[in-house]
Amino acid sequence: MNRRTYLRVAGTGAALGLAGCLGGGGNPNVSLPKPDRENDVTSEQLPYPAWGQQVPDVTLHDPIHGTDVAAHDIDVPHFHTFFFTNCMTVCPVLISALREVQIHSVSEGYADKVGFYPVTFDPARDDADAFREEASQMNVDMDVGNWHFLRAGDEAETKEVVEEQFGVFFEQNEPNEEGNYMFTHLGLVMLVNGDGYVERTYRGNQPDEQALIDDLTALREA
Repeated sequence: MNRRTYLRVAGTGAALGLAGCLGGGGNPNVSLPKPDRENDVTSEQLPYPAWGQQVPDVTLHDPIHGTDVAAHDIDVPHFHTFFFTNCMTVCPVLISALREVQIHSVSEGYADKVGFYPVTFDPARDDADAFREEASQMNVDMDVGNWHFLRAGDEAETKEVVEEQFGVFFEQNEPNEEGNYMFTHLGLVMLVNGDGYVERTYRGNQPDEQALIDDLTALREA
């Protein structure tokens, strides 16, 4: 069952009064406390995996390292975000925020205990060369070994994995006269623990870098 189908079922259950356990204060799968949200929104009401929920069991390709990465096999705290290298607005900010966390991990000596896994919306253009250029432009240190740019095999698989499984909306815009195109998409960063459960989600176009570092530190020390 994909995430959208699950949410429809969960919504029906709530309407029937069958979801009394949703939004409980404790969850044995996570270490950080339940986040404060406006209007008491629960994780189950969000389209993407949020606090206490497991990320989807998907496998994506890391073309720089030539390896496949299964989301459920990542056994250290890690971050996901969703982007494309031709983006000139939101995506550089998301990547920059994660880069600052990577810098902190190196300077504080825990680089081997955290991972960064940005997933592209644009497999048609985002290959190993495009990712290397992105890393160079954004000052991401690929030699540390904790950063992995990921992609699905084609557009259909990307839609299935990113939108249906991760619940992150994106839509390709019409190309301009030169044939270049952009994407409209949700700005989102996920902090996931080593068991694959979401500890925090940061929604918006300007994630607070210090909040990412502080929450990661709290998770690592829990």
